[in-house]
Amino acid sequence: MTLLKIILIALGATFSIFGYLIYFKKKYNLINGFEENYKYGRKTESYARKVGLIELLLGIAMLLVGFYLIIATRGT
Repeated sequence: MTLLKIILIALGATFSIFGYLIYFKKKYNLINGFEENYKYGRKTESYARKVGLIELLLGIAMLLVGFYLIIATRGT
């Protein structure tokens, strides 16, 4: 169970950081192949923002679950 908590918090932090950088700081180069696809018109800026928002929300959810597990299983 401890390993699950560590993995959840580590993945949550990673997804949150990448989501923040993509969504708010507009570092679209963090998305694999986005620059080339954007240049050829296959992907748009709104696609990149959606990817960043999904990563950010997924990361926050994983962090919350990880911290909840730490708090909920503290007494056992």
